[in-house]
Amino acid sequence: MFSVRRRGSARLAAAVVASGLVAAGVIAAAGPAVADDATPSPGGATATLEGLKTFDEAVITNEGGEQKVGAGLFEMTVDGGGTLQTYCIDIHNPTQSKAQYQEKPWSATSLHNNADAGKIRWILQNSYPQVNDLSKLAAAADSGTLTEKTAAAGTQVAIWRFSDQARVEAVDPAAEKLADYLQQKAQDLDEPKASLTLDPPAVSGKSGDRLGPITVHTDAANVTVSPDPASEASGVKVVDKTGKPVASVTNGGELFFDVPKGAADGSTSLTAQATTTVPVGRAFASRTRSQTQILAGSSESTVSATATANWAKKGPIPALSAEKNCAEGGVDVTASNEGDEPFTFELAGSEHTIEAGKSETVTVPVKEDQSYDFTITGPNGFEKHFSGVLDCRTAETPGTPSSEASPATAGGSSEGSTGGGDLAQTGSSNATPVIAGIAIALLVLGGGTVFFLRKRKTTSADE
Repeated sequence: MFSVRRRGSARLAAAVVASGLVAAGVIAAAGPAVADDATPSPGGATATLEGLKTFDEAVITNEGGEQKVGAGLFEMTVDGGGTLQTYCIDIHNPTQSKAQYQEKPWSATSLHNNADAGKIRWILQNSYPQVNDLSKLAAAADSGTLTEKTAAAGTQVAIWRFSDQARVEAVDPAAEKLADYLQQKAQDLDEPKASLTLDPPAVSGKSGDRLGPITVHTDAANVTVSPDPASEASGVKVVDKTGKPVASVTNGGELFFDVPKGAADGSTSLTAQATTTVPVGRAFASRTRSQTQILAGSSESTVSATATANWAKKGPIPALSAEKNCAEGGVDVTASNEGDEPFTFELAGSEHTIEAGKSETVTVPVKEDQSYDFTITGPNGFEKHFSGVLDCRTAETPGTPSSEASPATAGGSSEGSTGGGDLAQTGSSNATPVIAGIAIALLVLGGGTVFFLRKRKTTSADE
């Protein structure tokens, strides 16, 4: 059974009004056993935004008039090696120079409720740079001569019409004809699969058992598996279903943590890593607040994913993971309990109990564009920490053009412009102090979505 018991309103109010900065201090003081996770962390490629590299001009028309912006391909440098090319799918939000991005499912981005998401993928597969024969592309669109810059601009404009329902046109006539052609021809395609994920990302059980299975999903030919060296030294191994140690695995392979009988209660992790081309159409969202991107091209790139394990001899033995749920406007916290006693914790002012052998998901409401940061603790020093920013919608109000760097950042640098510095600044210069003030205020007042989660230890856990 899964039970919820309401706690006092004073405790909930105290949690809700705490600022993000204060929350960080409290969590940091909670103890050294905290496991930091940027949520969600489903695996795949992580990359740093390098800027708008291949672009021409476009004009956005809105209630405030017209804005001329750069429209084209961004580039990202992949952690561990590789390069990505992306288009923007969030036209009215700014980019942050050197912002960190993570590969995401569409369900964790503004595409979650976009009926035209599949059409965007069609455009990506049928235009530049996937189609790099520009004369062939121009002939299909009957556009006239295309360059790399105008082909990128026309493709971006077509994407914006579906991602943001934007009134936008390319300045170059050939680019505008390409955008019209792509918009008219686009068809619905399915979401591409992730480059690499581990399912589930967290397992638990008793010492002496094999904890798992953890299934590997990837388009890579081979995945390297690396256990935590500290756990290996204590006798914990990563094995297959027959108990044979595993150093590499392919798509569909199953992994287990083999914990020796009598091992001291503890936890560990493994890292799976591969080199592959990330599928075109995968979404990329920032870890802070920088416009969402969608993949147009990938070199051979490093992708990775992690999984954790927690074990004990008796009592509650939790496994926890978290994932953004844009459809519900929050973060799904999934808790399972492979122990022999109930696992009880508090979440957003309510107490939750997971009975032995059960698993439940609790959705933590988070407001759009606001940060969250919470920790769940368990017996024997177990703690799990989740943080991030809920970014599930495109901006409804026109703001800084996509080629501009944000005047106030939350992790990325605001120095310089990702548009090359030679584009019109229409609509941005006078608003810069206001935008900066709003961004800073959101960071401080984002405590409205900061939740403190605390495991209420059972009698046996206290012993």
